Amino acid sequence: MAAGPLEIRRQDGALILTIQREERRNALDLATLQAFGDVFRHHLASEDRAVVVTGSGTSAFCAGADLKERRAMSLDQVRAQLLRYRSDLIWLSTCPVPTVAAINGAALGGGLELALLCDLRVASPTATFALPETSLGIIPAAGGTQYLPRIVGGAKARELILLGTRVDAAEALRIGLVHRVSAPDQPVLSDALRWLEPVLQGAPLAQRAALRALRAADRLDIDAGLEFERGCYELCLTSEDRVEALAAFADKRRPVFKGR
Repeated sequence: MAAGPLEIRRQDGALILTIQREERRNALDLATLQAFGDVFRHHLASEDRAVVVTGSGTSAFCAGADLKERRAMSLDQVRAQLLRYRSDLIWLSTCPVPTVAAINGAALGGGLELALLCDLRVASPTATFALPETSLGIIPAAGGTQYLPRIVGGAKARELILLGTRVDAAEALRIGLVHRVSAPDQPVLSDALRWLEPVLQGAPLAQRAALRALRAADRLDIDAGLEFERGCYELCLTSEDRVEALAAFADKRRPVFKGR
């Protein structure tokens, strides 16, 4: 399937979204933002176990906002586009299934912010990362100032944003910006899907419940978080998948989860 500049396909339980703007380094124009929003509104299905976002080609995951388009915009149009970042991309951080960025090249500005919205990030060894907005007279405004400190810590986020520091894949892994760097001879999308097998083949209800509890930890104090966690566990406790897991353990076989 295709929705404008975004290729949409499914593989092994994953919904794979590939930005198809290699000639513009997969930059985010209005049509691409609309396409991302349409995925959530029209394409996300109950059988999807994960959502994987990547870019076409090997040079860029996403170079951020399409500055050629941006230069022709009025101030009000720029303001409206910033709202579209939230309305059309924010679902990646609230999606009921894990979201993963398979970063095949440079993730710059809004492109890095796109990756930060995802729960997990896998990078090619040639990927680079930066939020250079302050050097352009602006600030990261698609969530970068909020998500980056939560991921790498406040001190490192200040450095990366205020200095516009560019880091390579090895440094990104060291500071916790990405979770995994693929081997040089391994395509990052294939590597990400292989790494995700425990999710794609796991118990859907448990995966979704764990994800809800983990995200709640970002906004709740410990007492409220523990109570929320207990409620998420209760949903799993009464599921058929839990009974199947116990039976499979007793039978020394692999469980067959049905999401019930």
